[in-house]
Amino acid sequence: MAEDLKKMYRTVVAENFPPRMEVHFVDGDARQVLAYEKVTWEVGGERKGLRYGENPGQEAALYRLANGNLTLGEVTTLAPGRWLVSDAELLQSGKHPGKTNLTDADNALNILRYLTDSPTAIIVKHNNPCGAAQAGSLEEAYAKAYMADRVAAFGGCIAVSASVDKATAEAISAQYAEVVVAPDFEEGVLDILAQRKNLRVMAIRNMDRLASFASQRVVDFKSLMDGGIVAQWSFVPQARKKEDLPLATTTHQGVEIAVNRAPTDSEYADMLFGWLVEAGVTSNSVLYIKDRCTVGIGTGEQDRVGVAQIARDKAYRKLADRYCFQETGTSYNDLSDPDQKAEIDDRVAREKGGLPGSAMVSDAFFPFRDGVMVGLSEGVTAVIQPGGAQNDRDVIAAVNEHNATMVFTGQRSFKH
Repeated sequence: MAEDLKKMYRTVVAENFPPRMEVHFVDGDARQVLAYEKVTWEVGGERKGLRYGENPGQEAALYRLANGNLTLGEVTTLAPGRWLVSDAELLQSGKHPGKTNLTDADNALNILRYLTDSPTAIIVKHNNPCGAAQAGSLEEAYAKAYMADRVAAFGGCIAVSASVDKATAEAISAQYAEVVVAPDFEEGVLDILAQRKNLRVMAIRNMDRLASFASQRVVDFKSLMDGGIVAQWSFVPQARKKEDLPLATTTHQGVEIAVNRAPTDSEYADMLFGWLVEAGVTSNSVLYIKDRCTVGIGTGEQDRVGVAQIARDKAYRKLADRYCFQETGTSYNDLSDPDQKAEIDDRVAREKGGLPGSAMVSDAFFPFRDGVMVGLSEGVTAVIQPGGAQNDRDVIAAVNEHNATMVFTGQRSFKH
């Protein structure tokens, strides 16, 4: 039985999806057609499509937009031929990609398209970032993203904004990952990455023009259990620079209530970075960001207080693991010495999980002050959220009580 289970993950599923697919949008006599072609790769002298879908045994196929366009109202879909993940060049493939490998890579690029101004690294697992960071070099950005949550990064998809150099490649090959995507790879890098035989290495040439995708939309399809389909335009965050973030204000009984202080430049940088990473995080979510690096990420929860607490608790756990790994080379969960563990716990408690001075990011408004208080009680100094709750005044009051600051984006960032 055990060997059968292992074999299941090594098996390539034969799929019967056709080579072309068309989607027709019809309004009376007017017809707009989107034409797609199936994507395959040459692996071991054979043409192969997706390894399998979300789970072994699920047939799946990848299609790329080959022709047509769609305009609905004032919105026009992305033009054919501007491919990213759907035209990835497979440079190394111990096992060629499955559906989750590609959707993880796609969501990483969904975030990266807003963060091309500095070397950036994002590690995605189960379609959510587990670590994201910007820094002065790609090697440093990757190191920060990895150490933000190295446990979750195990077997993840690494996406970087620039050509991979040897130093970054050495760092990547020292860990286990499923996928690495980049616009290019410097000479000698593929030899380094080849140390990981099952690592899928993908060059996505259009990443050099990723910033031009920042405002582009595509039709997002969600299939229902009964065969129905929900179609929507993909989400694009409107707030992408400091000037897009007004200070939090509201009016109550004719009186304007506002935060007492404006953010510092570093707080603006962290809030903007966090808000753009937020575009790729499953809702209900809360993030903590410090020095343009994720500290704690809470995803997919039903209540905002709970997800703020989960992100806080993860910040504590991940910092403990980071200190333990740096000092002993051992995972915190595997550390057997109780005295060492107690020493690390004390240090993390004193530092409040690295949260003091961080920014708190929420994809929807805080309906009550209890949610924002989770972060403020840990030393958060800046908050970014959509605003618009009936109790905005109470949230603003909580921020002022802690000498923190807060901005509104005026736009919700749900992702389901």
